[in-house]
Amino acid sequence: AMSKSAVKISSDLLSNPLCEQEPSFLEMVTAFDTAMKRMDSFNQEKISIIQAIIISGNIFVFPSLNMAVKRREQTLQDYKRLQSKVEKYEEKERTGPVLAKLHQ
Repeated sequence: AMSKSAVKISSDLLSNPLCEQEPSFLEMVTAFDTAMKRMDSFNQEKISIIQAIIISGNIFVFPSLNMAVKRREQTLQDYKRLQSKVEKYEEKERTGPVLAKLHQ
């Protein structure tokens, strides 16, 4: 956002009437405008590289994160399996062994 603002300021300065009157001021503002546009494009490249690294490479950079995701998936599968067992026992007639297994 800062580099976008700097580009906006430099382009606003270029449209200033003082640039038409003072060639030295025009030269400075043009150099400033060029520098701000380069900085903005450089920042956009950095952002895209950082996003690519975070999105595609975080599993390699953070192996503990990958392990946590695998543990969560395994726990979720276990939960779903046990939930289906509970639902099965809830549908059955409420007898002693069924209630014991349901409680378990």
